[in-house]
Amino acid sequence: MIDVRPFSSLGGADHGWLNAKHHFSFANYYDPSRMGWGRLRVWNDDEIAAKSGFPLHPHADMEIITYVRTGAVTHEDSMGNRGRTGAGDVQVMSAGTGVRHSEFNLEDETTTLFQIWIETDRPGAKPGWGQREFPKSDRTGRFSVLASGDPSDGALSINADARVLGATLKAGESLSYSLAEGRRAYLVPAVGAVEVNGVALNARDGAAIRDEAGITITAKEDAELVMVDSL
Repeated sequence: MIDVRPFSSLGGADHGWLNAKHHFSFANYYDPSRMGWGRLRVWNDDEIAAKSGFPLHPHADMEIITYVRTGAVTHEDSMGNRGRTGAGDVQVMSAGTGVRHSEFNLEDETTTLFQIWIETDRPGAKPGWGQREFPKSDRTGRFSVLASGDPSDGALSINADARVLGATLKAGESLSYSLAEGRRAYLVPAVGAVEVNGVALNARDGAAIRDEAGITITAKEDAELVMVDSL
């Protein structure tokens, strides 16, 4: 089953400094049919104006992954971490027992990003934060694991039985991915139109996938993909 959620159907709000679109119910957007996808609870598509951002605020017991599409975001938190994450790169925060953080676009251009929240497998764990560069050249024609609860993946660590994956495809190229029984995937092309098992998907649309032993993604134009594989 592949359920396409067109970008035009997403909830959200334009706050001036922040234009946010929500794949699932979030903040003032509520749709009982879109409360999440398995353990995936939030997928926000954010545009943050230059020299603005989210002031210090708290989180607890959630795995929060930020995939920067354009521009950069600068993070500071109550654990003493500070870092700048640029386009194509990823940061993760395990909120655990509780952490306060801010996220600002200190650049002279708009920053666009996906923020993804996955329900933790370890409530009450010690909070943590990390970031890594992920050159797009390293994921050409294949999925690379960006964040994972499995240390053997060699990715950024999260406290969840989930993987966040990224890939780039040239127009006409395809890649395949096996989905284990009982697991779900949620796929969003950051850039470009694709087909997923023959189902059309435009840039920034979402595809909620389950009960598919495998998926084949074919790029109709140059594409950049982000996907979550979780319970």
